Amino acid sequence: QVQLVESGGGSVETGGSLRLSCAASGISYGGYCMGWFRQLPGKEREWVASLSTDGGTAHYADSVKGRFTISQDNAKKKTLVMQMSSLKPEDTAMYYCAAATRTYVGNYNACMRGVLAPELGTWGQGTQVTVSS
Repeated sequence: QVQLVESGGGSVETGGSLRLSCAASGISYGGYCMGWFRQLPGKEREWVASLSTDGGTAHYADSVKGRFTISQDNAKKKTLVMQMSSLKPEDTAMYYCAAATRTYVGNYNACMRGVLAPELGTWGQGTQVTVSS
């Protein structure tokens, strides 16, 4: 069974940085889309960034381009990380890690395009990021 556990959230001031991690278990890691989404209470979940564990270019939402970087942690296998810099109050949200296997092509493609529905793929429990002004 695939499980995702996020960590690294916290509270920072505007302009600060945070590094989120997502540890995956129960997967071979290759052949997956993994990504980050975020959500505010009462709002729809918003895509942040995604990549393929097979390599290639990462994809970002326009709102975070140039400030966030998503990557695989080479030291910690099966771990997705996201370095967040120049944080803004509007980045405040619960951040969720998601994974979708290439076996289900539709889910995989949706993850890479940032439109993976909450009821599809595998999701972590989330980690809170709060940016104060």
